[in-house]
Amino acid sequence: MATREITKDNLERTVTDNEIVLLDFWADWCPPCRAFAPVFEKASENHPDIVFGKIDTEAQRELSAGFGITSIPTLAAFRDGIIVFAQPGALGSAQLGQVIDAVEGLDMDDVRAKLAEQDQTAQA
Repeated sequence: MATREITKDNLERTVTDNEIVLLDFWADWCPPCRAFAPVFEKASENHPDIVFGKIDTEAQRELSAGFGITSIPTLAAFRDGIIVFAQPGALGSAQLGQVIDAVEGLDMDDVRAKLAEQDQTAQA
């Protein structure tokens, strides 16, 4: 599957309707973004079961602000609608592969339990 453009209009549906979603926050003027783009595109071809979305930070300023993006490129990963990874910087193919493997290998019951524990602690 090729990458797809993510906007404020389709972000929520994309994240909730797919098990794993990787988002690349980028801008056309950003050299590291341009260097990361073919790595991200190639990974999308190698992992058709994962949604690879691109968010143009210039065109989608609200989304960028909502995610607190201060450096680009930034990669964010969702699993079962929960953000499980976010990191700025262009990744190489091997590094992106490690992120994908880690996201696929997550025990989501454990992740949900830890989130619930954090919520209880914050409410106390």
